[in-house]
Amino acid sequence: MESDKEKKSKIKHDLAMSYFKQGYNCSQSVFLAFCEDYDFDTETALKISSSFGGGMGRLREVCGAVTGMFMAAGMLYGYSDPKDFSAKSDHYERIQKLAAEFESRNGSIICRELLGLGKGKDEPVPEKRTEEYYRKRPCAELVAMAASIFETYRIEMEKAADQS
Repeated sequence: MESDKEKKSKIKHDLAMSYFKQGYNCSQSVFLAFCEDYDFDTETALKISSSFGGGMGRLREVCGAVTGMFMAAGMLYGYSDPKDFSAKSDHYERIQKLAAEFESRNGSIICRELLGLGKGKDEPVPEKRTEEYYRKRPCAELVAMAASIFETYRIEMEKAADQS
């Protein structure tokens, strides 16, 4: 029997995967899955996250799913005062923890490594989303996993806050 934590994590997992399969890029899919949690309008969320698909504009650097997870973390837990060293440190620790969890499950947070591509950037034109595309790419699963990792983290944070 699934716990409430597992159910909530699965909802975000499924939502992010659904967005990806609708054609949104990996970063948009994860960021959008949390949009209602930080009261951000969909259009702005999609525009802000649009540059990070394909490992940042198909440069194949940091995976867009990871970037989407980081942006959601920033919206919910980020700092805004540049002089608040403690908040900045706490946030960077959070980001490194999320990255470490994704990397422990996948061996990397780098798009080209996750996809088994050579070095360097891709052409800027994205591939058409076909059945073949979804069969050869793990992106939908990586998007779902990033959303699940972040939702699990959020639940743990809420639980810790309730206990203090």
